[in-house]
Amino acid sequence: MQKIKGTLIPIGGNEDKGIETNEMYTLEFIGEGILSHVVREAGGTSANIVIVPTASSIPDEVSENYLSAFTTLGCKNVKVLDIRTREDAEQPEAVELIRKANCVMFSGGDQSKITSRMGGTELHDILLDRYRHEEGFVIAGTSAGAMAMAEEMIAGGSAAESFIKGAVIMQKGLGLIPELIIDTHFIRRGRFGRQSEAVAKFPKLLGFGLAEDTGVIIRKGTDCT
Repeated sequence: MQKIKGTLIPIGGNEDKGIETNEMYTLEFIGEGILSHVVREAGGTSANIVIVPTASSIPDEVSENYLSAFTTLGCKNVKVLDIRTREDAEQPEAVELIRKANCVMFSGGDQSKITSRMGGTELHDILLDRYRHEEGFVIAGTSAGAMAMAEEMIAGGSAAESFIKGAVIMQKGLGLIPELIIDTHFIRRGRFGRQSEAVAKFPKLLGFGLAEDTGVIIRKGTDCT
């Protein structure tokens, strides 16, 4: 089994969004220090951080919130990469940003937008390669951005219908951590049933539910903090 060298930071989110279309975006988790951990893992305030708001239906607003947050934390090199189409993901400028980044931060929104626009592209290949082979390279994601890290990704399914066989929609994720099925907003939105149905479909995988204001640092594929 290949030894992973990079770091993943999935965050459970603290914004009123996920796969729903009604978005009220806040970044309250910043006050809990989660983004400060992201900065530290990426190498400090001089790290090259790339914000990817692809999942969001309000990418400009989300990007401004993150730019403000990282600036408040003292970061000097923060850029936005808004991938709206698969063609965007193949642009040389986009590829170069990801090649030079110390940290890539995926926003919340709709995780299917991330995988449909980036999955299988050169950008996706670079993310996988750097995560597997470069110590200190960080991929962080909140809500949808965290869920997309899995190989088998929850793409939809309400809490109310989650125990109905087939009600939970699964799609292929980015494949960064194939051992897990990740769900977010876990307690507040009552997603235990949804996670249970997802794991029933893939019984060899581990269900990983993240509450809001919660993040996990996964170093080298196995070391969790």
